[in-house]
Amino acid sequence: MSTPSAPTFYQSLVAGGAAGTAVDLLFFPIDTVKTRLQSSQGFIRAGGFRGVYKGVGSVVVGSAPGAAVFFCTYDTLKKTLPLPSDYAPVAHMISASIGEVAACSIRVPTEVIKTRMQTSTYGATSSLEAARHVLSTEGVRGFYRGFGSTIMREIPFTSLQFPLYELLKLRLAKVAHRPLHSYEAAGCGGIAGGVAAALTTPLDVLKTRVMLDLRDPTKHAHPSLAARFRDIYVKEGVKALFAGIVPRTLWISAGGAVFLGVYEQVILTLTGGPPKST
Repeated sequence: MSTPSAPTFYQSLVAGGAAGTAVDLLFFPIDTVKTRLQSSQGFIRAGGFRGVYKGVGSVVVGSAPGAAVFFCTYDTLKKTLPLPSDYAPVAHMISASIGEVAACSIRVPTEVIKTRMQTSTYGATSSLEAARHVLSTEGVRGFYRGFGSTIMREIPFTSLQFPLYELLKLRLAKVAHRPLHSYEAAGCGGIAGGVAAALTTPLDVLKTRVMLDLRDPTKHAHPSLAARFRDIYVKEGVKALFAGIVPRTLWISAGGAVFLGVYEQVILTLTGGPPKST
């Protein structure tokens, strides 16, 4: 059985951008519900089921470039890391982790705006208005509120998701004795995303709480991530650390299928389709 050739940098760029935009726009309402469930102000006060597309403007701006940067980094490092084939899962973990750090430099500012719009934190009527409020009250650093907690969530998540995704694709291709179609890769992506999402929910709760903390850092010392984690556990219990686990797992499982399915389909389209079995 022949194997598909690795995508070029520009193919990864285009496919990643298309995948990121598709999944974020399609599943934005579920993400809104999850964010409101995790908010310390409570689901109803954060907006309930009203206005589930609030903040979508920031996602439109950040999805394509963030996902494109991730896949360009991931695909490039997969090909260039000097590790033997026996260490492929390690290579996938390293590549995905570095890719996420690069992508977060673009994605975190849009996440800050998105979470605050989703929970009606400012009462702003548009993402642009919310962005101006962040800039005027917190400066440029305000756009990177929660960067550390986001990285702390994304690296474990991708370290679970992408090695599992690559393994499932490899095993399925061996069973089928041919390269996979995009819908088959999408199924692998859905399983891998769901598993990773469920296991990393506490880190997602922590990230959401940090981004929604509006205390002025020049007047109030912000607690460390460990202190925040402990505070949630002590005051609200284990249940709070897994708040939103059902919508998060469903959203990322379905989102992983769409994200990686669209990515694989665009790559197949750009490269002329999967090679025929030999």
